Amino acid sequence: MAKKLRVGILFGGRSGEHEVSLLSAASVLKAIDRKKFDVVPIGITKQGHWLAPGDAHSLLAGDTSAVARRLRAGDPEATPGAKLLHEGIPTLMVPEPANGESAAKAALSPASPAMLDVVFPVLHGTFGEDGTIQGLFELAGIPYVGSGVLGSSAGMDKDVMKRLFAQAGLPIVKHVTILRSEWEKSPKKAIAQIEKVLKYPVFVKPANLGSSVGISKAHDRKTLGPALDEAAKYDRKLVIEQGVGGELRKGKLGPKARELEVAVLGNDDPKASVVGEIIPGKEFYDYEAKYLSEGSVPIIPAKLTRAESKQIREMAVAAFRACDLAGLARVDFLMEPSGKRRIYINEVNTLPGFTQISMYPKLWEATGVPYTELITRLIEFALERDCEKKRNSYSRDDK
Repeated sequence: MAKKLRVGILFGGRSGEHEVSLLSAASVLKAIDRKKFDVVPIGITKQGHWLAPGDAHSLLAGDTSAVARRLRAGDPEATPGAKLLHEGIPTLMVPEPANGESAAKAALSPASPAMLDVVFPVLHGTFGEDGTIQGLFELAGIPYVGSGVLGSSAGMDKDVMKRLFAQAGLPIVKHVTILRSEWEKSPKKAIAQIEKVLKYPVFVKPANLGSSVGISKAHDRKTLGPALDEAAKYDRKLVIEQGVGGELRKGKLGPKARELEVAVLGNDDPKASVVGEIIPGKEFYDYEAKYLSEGSVPIIPAKLTRAESKQIREMAVAAFRACDLAGLARVDFLMEPSGKRRIYINEVNTLPGFTQISMYPKLWEATGVPYTELITRLIEFALERDCEKKRNSYSRDDK
């Protein structure tokens, strides 16, 4: 009988998407094929404390009904026992082991008797999908699911991402990038720079963040300033994008852009899922619409012509390659609500939400890849990528 691979499921983290990560991890731990894999849960608190496997289990244990604020993504049937941390207060912290090694080093070190064969990071947002944790895996020499350091950081930075899309000839909306220091030093100059290039409405975003945290829609100069202040709380770079649809006319909002999503899977030969659509319950698909409030409706597959669907799937694969991604990504698009129905690529998400009711797994399920099989494929792609990497020589003396 073949030896089972030892898979570390890494979750939690210091980002604003900590709670979403717990839900994703609970789903993965429930669905992963235990006949093929031995599973080691590794948790990280919001304060950055690494939890050894036993304590990581405790982080996910408990009754979700006791949590005062529950994320709508936490489907109790899909993620039983997923315990959220209320207001960011950790339920436990692990003391340093007696030998002085940190829990992180003990869990990840190749010299450890409990060596991991591969890590599945279910970490969303800052310090999880921005290349930082991927750098740790690279230094430790451990295969891991998802994109490498470059792809992860490029996929997190909306300014750099757009530059790569443009270089690849992919259609993007008009945008302006300014620094927080520029906005704080000369607000009038920054607003003039934005208004010279863009027309209202505009979306204001922190360049490096996920789950639509810190994003605002500004319909005029009066609302632009507060939107820039909000985004500046989260990053030193601010990206301001031309809105697609949703113009304010005579006090009424016009038709909104259609928000389309595609899941991509693979390494050097990536494949695209069917196209899905999100109809937000609010004016746009922000954090609250995604996770807290009711009303947002996913439509899989999206109602598109065959030509539109083909175009979007091809663009998704091209975006995946433009950012040098690997393993998985969700690629998001905007479509004009009327007229020429032009399609723009919005962004890539290199570690998207991964509960059973998240869009990435649902898109692959609709394409014919069930959730448990999807987890297995991602682990296999991680090992494939590691084998490819081992072909590299790092000095002239390597044989």
